Amino acid sequence: MNDSNNPRENLDAVFGDISRAARAAARPAAGVTLIAVSKTHGAEAITPFIAAGHRDFGENRIQEAQAKWPALKAGAPDLRLHLIGPLQSNKAADAVALFDVIHTVDREKIAQVLAAEMARQNRRLPCFIQVNTGREPQKAGIDPGEAESFVAACRDQWNLPVVGLMCIPPVEEQASVHFAFLKDLARRTGLSQLSMGMSADFETAVRFGATHVRVGSALFGPRETGRKKMETEGN
Repeated sequence: MNDSNNPRENLDAVFGDISRAARAAARPAAGVTLIAVSKTHGAEAITPFIAAGHRDFGENRIQEAQAKWPALKAGAPDLRLHLIGPLQSNKAADAVALFDVIHTVDREKIAQVLAAEMARQNRRLPCFIQVNTGREPQKAGIDPGEAESFVAACRDQWNLPVVGLMCIPPVEEQASVHFAFLKDLARRTGLSQLSMGMSADFETAVRFGATHVRVGSALFGPRETGRKKMETEGN
């Protein structure tokens, strides 16, 4: 974790780690999108990252995002806001209106409601299917055994713009096993993007093909919440 309070230094440090991991995997670092996870942080903490040139940010809770991101996006229209937390069907309209990428499509009802809202609002947001690779009952995500058929249904039945897969490995297990599984699942389903890797394991994720890493504490500093809670919620 980087203890610096300087956003530019923290960004440079994380991008440096991404570059080294990408080089070790013989892949271009430019193929990795760094999502700065800004959940629990106010606009005053986010603005310096925007000023430093960063444009991809992640939020877990729609209500929290609604309180700070409309003004931030108005000042920087090229920002991309990623929803990385669980989505409830009654919040789908708000999610489609505010966010630019959805990483947590995990069940039929959400897929159907999102598809309807995208059509109604005329906004086609790239979607990731969240896979519960550890089959943890407390976590969101489609069961690995149902993932291939669910991806097909999202594409063929509901016409969702599915671009990739997402996972949050169990804290107590080797993340690399889950990253390798997700990479193989993406190959089988013909998907090219992988949202995997957080502050503690994003370098490993890059070596296993991550195209999007979700990093919070290494950029913004530690939060008051415990690590297990952060892992469950997507950082």
